[in-house]
Amino acid sequence: MPEAISHEHDVLVIGAGGAGLRAAVEASAAGVRVAVITKTLLGKAHTVMAEGGIAAALSNVDERDNWRVHFSDTMRGGQYLNNPRMAELHAKEAPDRVHELEAWGALFDRTDDGRILQRNFGGHRYPRLAHVGDRTGLEMIRTLQDHGIHLGLDVFMEYTIVALLTSGGRIAGAFGYDRDRGRFHVFRAKAVVLATGGIGRAYRITSNSWEYTGDGLALAYHAGAALMDMEFVQFHPTGMIWPPSVRGILVTEGVRGEGGVLRNSEGRRFMFDDIPPLYTNQTADNEDEGWRYTQGDKNARRPPELLTRDHVARCIMREVREGRGSPHGGVFLDIAWIKQRMPSAAEHIKRKLPSMYHQFKQLADIDITAERMEVGPTTHYMMGGIRVDPDSQMSEVPGLFAAGECAAGLHGANRLGGNSLSDLLVFGKRAGEYAARFAKENALGTVPSVQTENAAKRALEPFQRDPVEGPFPIQRELQDTMQDLVGIVRREDEMLRALEAVQRLQKRAAAAGVSGNREYNGGWHTAIDLDSLLIVSEMVTRAALERKESRGAHFRDDYPAKDDSYGKFNIVIRKGGDGEMKVEHQDIAVMPADLKAVIEEMK
Repeated sequence: MPEAISHEHDVLVIGAGGAGLRAAVEASAAGVRVAVITKTLLGKAHTVMAEGGIAAALSNVDERDNWRVHFSDTMRGGQYLNNPRMAELHAKEAPDRVHELEAWGALFDRTDDGRILQRNFGGHRYPRLAHVGDRTGLEMIRTLQDHGIHLGLDVFMEYTIVALLTSGGRIAGAFGYDRDRGRFHVFRAKAVVLATGGIGRAYRITSNSWEYTGDGLALAYHAGAALMDMEFVQFHPTGMIWPPSVRGILVTEGVRGEGGVLRNSEGRRFMFDDIPPLYTNQTADNEDEGWRYTQGDKNARRPPELLTRDHVARCIMREVREGRGSPHGGVFLDIAWIKQRMPSAAEHIKRKLPSMYHQFKQLADIDITAERMEVGPTTHYMMGGIRVDPDSQMSEVPGLFAAGECAAGLHGANRLGGNSLSDLLVFGKRAGEYAARFAKENALGTVPSVQTENAAKRALEPFQRDPVEGPFPIQRELQDTMQDLVGIVRREDEMLRALEAVQRLQKRAAAAGVSGNREYNGGWHTAIDLDSLLIVSEMVTRAALERKESRGAHFRDDYPAKDDSYGKFNIVIRKGGDGEMKVEHQDIAVMPADLKAVIEEMK
């Protein structure tokens, strides 16, 4: 085996987004040695692209809000496939995590009396999102990064992990390489926290940054962990549509929270046409009431543009399919219209949505204070992921923890906007806390040399193959396949075609080669990423075929109704002893009587 540089730590955190940094901060504060490995540069993780805010029942804008309402909203949004204990912990602990972030230096927008300001967001009954304009994720990362560095974290930037190491049935570290020189590194650790984000780069149109290739999910799968809810891929309803170079870039839900409306090519607010029964009592039935809600009228109901993301995305696709879409295949998002209601509308928009104003001005030459935006659904978030214990965030592999988007359980069938950032804080903290506790109770495992040798061999295999076909065309074909056949609207015949295509692509990927050497080799990096993308794409497709109903973000054109029998279990995927992917049903955790009472109370 080529020489590998060895490192030893108590806790190894893979990923430096919000969940990874919060886990690292908590573990370091517990007095253990912590290393953070990031695929990109510190401060460049995908969390910086989160815009709208952090969902937490602070009750600063509406005193009626509390953890019970937040819990109920989260469960309803997830179509009750959520783990109720995770939803409870999230709703109860999110306010403390936001105040903690504030104490560490985060500069939130403020109410007139100096409290943290909160805005409206889809699926939330009351204004709940603590925010920093529309740059909340950037402020979160800046704050956590600054706080963490002062605690003495060891940070390894621009590294790729290709395998998790185990010893005696528990985690023992990770094996990877630095992306600039290609040198191998062995990271021995007593506990590992995966915080690697989602899978958006398996699709052609996505708001996700380049590093979202499903690495953590694939690593956990090969290490023996179970994955859950992989059929539930969220398509954010509003991504940029034009020009093609920016297609898929996120347009924050905060635009709608500040009064933006969706219109079709006829100029009609089509979201009033389709309000789900579950939300009828909470949704405005006229434009005036919807406007008053966005301006803080506590007696008004929210506008239909602030329904859950899965529903809004499907309504947009309906308008496009039926010929009422915008010129480039989306619909129009209009915030400029508020000048009819507000004399200083342009200044208000620039103050509330500075990033959106500059994004459209610079990338599309559109002034959102005066013109409509073209938007359409974009692959945004993975509700599924590694199955974890709700309290500790430990997977079924002892010593392997997961937090943030790569972990499953909190969001069920659909995530509410803003719950992602509070998820990072609440469960990043818990993962770091319990990983440190596990590290204190266990010694470093002895890693068999065959594990590192096999990992190095697999990593170098692309150099041993004929580079007549490289990884790039295979990745593009995979993205087209998933976008077209396992996207927002799904059918069995199309998904079976997708599964066959993924299996063909797996064979092509196993034969694809790269040229050059290990230094600064983008083709090699893509070949490594492709293995993860193909695995998670197969998981998504198999789980989506198994769920023969429509629920949350999973919509089957051939099974358009919700089936109560499918609401009793989660779909779980494991790697079988023969190496084949196994799909199982796992009964949903029984909801305690006190939490059932909360949901009944909030209906």
